[in-house]
Amino acid sequence: MVLSLVWEVTARYGFNAPTEWAYDMTFMLYGTFFMVGSAWTLQRGGHIRTDSFYSKWSPRTQARVDLACYLVFFFPAIAIFAWLGWEFFLKSFGQNERIVTSPWLPIVWPFKFMMPLSAVLLLLQGISEFIKCWGRAFGPGDDGIAIMPAGGDGEITT
Repeated sequence: MVLSLVWEVTARYGFNAPTEWAYDMTFMLYGTFFMVGSAWTLQRGGHIRTDSFYSKWSPRTQARVDLACYLVFFFPAIAIFAWLGWEFFLKSFGQNERIVTSPWLPIVWPFKFMMPLSAVLLLLQGISEFIKCWGRAFGPGDDGIAIMPAGGDGEITT
């Protein structure tokens, strides 16, 4: 992505020869990075959370709330996202869809495939997070001891 942007800027301003493909390639790659990186961000605990109440709760209570949120919000939303993303991809693939606003008419379906792929990756990471929350919610441990992942690398600190 960065290389396509550097190429475009150099070609446009250095040689007065803008490319036809760099803009489209950049936004498609950015969307791909964003979608595929969402599961990694979940694993690292990087998604936004409102800590007004959450930070004051014990780790066991936090885990129980997380479990409820995964069951009520996360898994149903990911299921809908996967289903709609798959339908969106299949339609695009079946029509060999192209971006008609671009002069080089790139195909779109490989990038639309990133939606169901991201849903699968998020689902797998969500299952992992759910299992970790289950262990914190119902496993051994004292409510007064904070057991939190250290930097998301699987190492546990107390």
